[in-house]
Amino acid sequence: MNIAIDWRKEAGKLRFPSLAFIGGKFVPAASGKTFDCISPIDGKLLAKVAACDAQDVDRAVRAARAAFEKGVWADISPKQRKRALLKLAELIERDADELALLDTLDMGKPIKETRNGDLRAVIECVRWYAEAIDKIYDEIAPMAKDQLALVTREPLGVVAAVVPWNYPLLMSTWKFAPALAAGNSVVVKPAEQSPMSALRMAELAMEAGIPEGVFNVVPGFGETAGQALGRHMDVDAVTFTGSTEVGKFFLRYSGESNMKAVSLECGGKSPNIIFADAPDLAVAAREAADGIFNNSGQVCSAASRLLVEEKIHDAFLSEVKKVADNYQPGDPLDPETEMGSLVDKTQLDRVLGYINKGKSEGAALAVGGNQVRQNSGGFYVEPTIFDHVKNNMAIAREEIFGPVLATLTFENADEAIKIANDSIYGLQASLWTNDLSKAHKAARALRAGTVTVNTMSGGGIQVPFGGYKQSGFGRDKSLHALDKYTQLKNTFIQL
Repeated sequence: MNIAIDWRKEAGKLRFPSLAFIGGKFVPAASGKTFDCISPIDGKLLAKVAACDAQDVDRAVRAARAAFEKGVWADISPKQRKRALLKLAELIERDADELALLDTLDMGKPIKETRNGDLRAVIECVRWYAEAIDKIYDEIAPMAKDQLALVTREPLGVVAAVVPWNYPLLMSTWKFAPALAAGNSVVVKPAEQSPMSALRMAELAMEAGIPEGVFNVVPGFGETAGQALGRHMDVDAVTFTGSTEVGKFFLRYSGESNMKAVSLECGGKSPNIIFADAPDLAVAAREAADGIFNNSGQVCSAASRLLVEEKIHDAFLSEVKKVADNYQPGDPLDPETEMGSLVDKTQLDRVLGYINKGKSEGAALAVGGNQVRQNSGGFYVEPTIFDHVKNNMAIAREEIFGPVLATLTFENADEAIKIANDSIYGLQASLWTNDLSKAHKAARALRAGTVTVNTMSGGGIQVPFGGYKQSGFGRDKSLHALDKYTQLKNTFIQL
């Protein structure tokens, strides 16, 4: 990123998209209603955005269905779809500064994270699925000599992507890129806290040559637009990332409507296990801090439970405390800022409520615990670390989605695994050890969709991401994501 850019000045030049995008056109909500899109950086209004409801969702689904049935996207050659998605990646790269700035203003993430992290991953994701389009083969089953059995992948039809606010554009891309690559039409419902980048993406999709009706965006609230998509009789699949509570709603909506396919990536309470024989405890401490304070802890896979072997507890926690000081909240538009704001007042109150609950339950507040930068008008909480936490405490069991770390101790590997797995969630887990055998055994025993060893990174677009238990089912990223957006047809021919 060019650190010479004056991001606040650039923010003053931005045009904020505020209308729904349906059938290739920007349109107001049928009701004429809007909602305020507030920046958590300073609490100021960015725009009044179309508040879509069931009527708008129906318009978007009908446009998506019409495009699918006409075959303007589903029936064109893989090479043509590939060309359009590669063009989209070029346009995202061209406008990366603008898209990064929209996400930073919308949800308070530091600009260096949105620009250098999120946007690079967005571009890679679109290109990766574009390149995959003409490399996925169908099958011929081994049958008798006078029989032919063809197994072919077909697009589902209309896919609704309901995405969260913590990675507004990246999470959208994890959904729409493979869905479009497979030949589906898409209706994106961005979170009401962060609708801007998805609406801007709709413009870029049209510019890239993706036909009208194939890519639609309906901003609005979960209980209106989100529920309407979940219950719509002509939506073939819903892919959702968000809370476990809301994920369960989509399962109910599916059962009460047309039994549409549902894939869920929901909450997490990820354990980070530090064994005394970790190869580099200083590195482990730095990554432990980043694993919970990055994006202000608003990460579904955040390493919010720190499990430390008892004999190194004091020394290791001391190192984590030192690193935590580097994450003091700052202006998200300052390219040096490491940690920005929480997304809104509701989330601020939620995080502060959990901090108070941790105190009342008897955990020791070791670092932080306060709201800061109150004069900014935004929503900021300093890095917070609790020590002497028990795994039955709310701060160890419930997803806080904020910069709050719960520290627990263990005596041996068996106890560490027992504590780690004692959770309704199973999205990600991490462990640090120099013992290869211990690492393999622990990784197999941990009930999580991703297990990282001696790192907090779970890999790139090439590997699947998703959870066990109430963290959901289905996978984003990798070729496995295509399973959510295709169905298999068996064509059997008696020769």
